[in-house]
Amino acid sequence: MSTPISALLERKGSAVRSVSAASTVAEAVAEMNRHRIGCVVVLDGERLVGIFTERDVLQRVVGGGIDPQGRCITDVMSRDPITISPEATIDDVMTLFTDRRCRHLPVVAKGRLLGLISIGDVTRWMVDTHRAEAEHLKNYIAGGLPT
Repeated sequence: MSTPISALLERKGSAVRSVSAASTVAEAVAEMNRHRIGCVVVLDGERLVGIFTERDVLQRVVGGGIDPQGRCITDVMSRDPITISPEATIDDVMTLFTDRRCRHLPVVAKGRLLGLISIGDVTRWMVDTHRAEAEHLKNYIAGGLPT
């Protein structure tokens, strides 16, 4: 699909949950749990410095036997996350999700964080698009296009 990611951001909104680079792992996990989300971005001021995901919790924190209360998020986050521009297409993003085995991509333009796209956002977009297309075809077959 050649739909730009900016269209998905317009639909879902640009709100991004974040923690500061000075936060503890426990604070980041609490933020994720509070909002029922799978990741937070890590900011140093307004600059994106990392992303912290459920996978990081499992592999680096739990798997590494790290105390989340006393460890800084910068010790366990994924540094220099893959980012996308708002002009990237849904096809581009699906390729990145598959090839890089990630589930969340920050959307950045001119060094500024504009939003976050998840694999769930793309799936929802695809389902809605296919549903609308099927309805359109059903109406066409049943007797013509709506005016």
